[in-house]
Amino acid sequence: MINPCSPLLLASMIAGQAVSARPPAAPAELAVYRAVLMCPGGELPFKLELSEDDGPPRAWIVNGPERIEVPKVVRRTGILVLDFEHYDALIDAVFEVPAGGTEVGLRGTYRRRVSKDKWASLDFAAAPWRGHRFEPLGGGAVGWRPSVAGRWSIKFNRAESPSVGQFEQSPNGQVVGTILNSGGDYRYLEGVYEGGRLRLSCFDGAFALLFDATMQRDGTLSGDFWSRDASHDRWTARRDDSAALPDGFSLTAIRPARLADLTFPDLDGRPRNLADPAFAGRAMIIEVFGSWCPNCRDASALLRDLDRKYRDRGLRIVGLAFELTGDAERDARQVRRYVRTLGIEYPVLMGGVADKETASEALPMLDRLRAYPTTIFLRRDGTVRAVHTGFAGPAAGEEHQRLRKRFEGVVEELLR
Repeated sequence: MINPCSPLLLASMIAGQAVSARPPAAPAELAVYRAVLMCPGGELPFKLELSEDDGPPRAWIVNGPERIEVPKVVRRTGILVLDFEHYDALIDAVFEVPAGGTEVGLRGTYRRRVSKDKWASLDFAAAPWRGHRFEPLGGGAVGWRPSVAGRWSIKFNRAESPSVGQFEQSPNGQVVGTILNSGGDYRYLEGVYEGGRLRLSCFDGAFALLFDATMQRDGTLSGDFWSRDASHDRWTARRDDSAALPDGFSLTAIRPARLADLTFPDLDGRPRNLADPAFAGRAMIIEVFGSWCPNCRDASALLRDLDRKYRDRGLRIVGLAFELTGDAERDARQVRRYVRTLGIEYPVLMGGVADKETASEALPMLDRLRAYPTTIFLRRDGTVRAVHTGFAGPAAGEEHQRLRKRFEGVVEELLR
């Protein structure tokens, strides 16, 4: 196994081997693997696709209907590096044939920065795809245990407020869906319901999520949830077609504040005041986010689209990033990667360190910051029209579409 910061790997990258930069078309030839991260709850599986043509190396992570291209791929003799640079995370692996085997697999490490001097690390392995994300349980299905398709009210033991699950199940037991809470969603979950047991996972470079639950005789679900190696919780769920979350526009109270009192550095360290001429007299959105946050990424994609649609009508959007390390140079570099990956064209400023207390102090127009992302809509006179807490991304389906329309409706109102 090669350390991601080893001299050998760094030298190979500097030496100029091919690094992918998102070419437009997918190759015709793919090698498909069942990849796993070893978390405290066991194998956390996902589908990995690697290009096998003569072009630059490319790779994709697949979760249900979502296919994510890895931003940078390094591939040379015996070595594969999948670099999720916008999340400051990577998979560093070597190709190998397991003892007693005949097929080439991968073995290595997934690493992600979680603070200035700390990295999370999980073992990684991959073998040729056999048509299933989770290893089959065997023994056949249990007849009295119904499908998990539908809407569920979910309670995590350590969470103050409930969550909502929405799942689709195919006849062969394959399940896709997501779980939402007031902060956002768990993105695209994929797995299987087999023998009364529901197993779901998601890996997107940042999120590494594993759910494992059993159907009880009363029709409820009960099980465990792991997020990487960082947290574990127990959860229960009951069917509820009317399960709903509080309106994200109702969770944060608005306080009086002057934009002229708010100054933050841009990505080059220059101070920018939120009342300066570029913003004054304009309808504005302040996007409170972190480059480390997958739900923020979904929200930023929508704001990017709104910026392109409404900029000529006078809308101004400002991103305010709260990052992991507190190292101004490193954090600005990470935000630049995020901006480049998403194609963001509106200005982004540095808010500080990514804790909610720091962000609450930096944003006096909010009673407190409850979630990343938070979106603040301001009238032309600088007063706050609305605040939305969290974000339901594309994995939430119709709820995401409704939220897009509501964001656009508020923007239209501000521009009248």
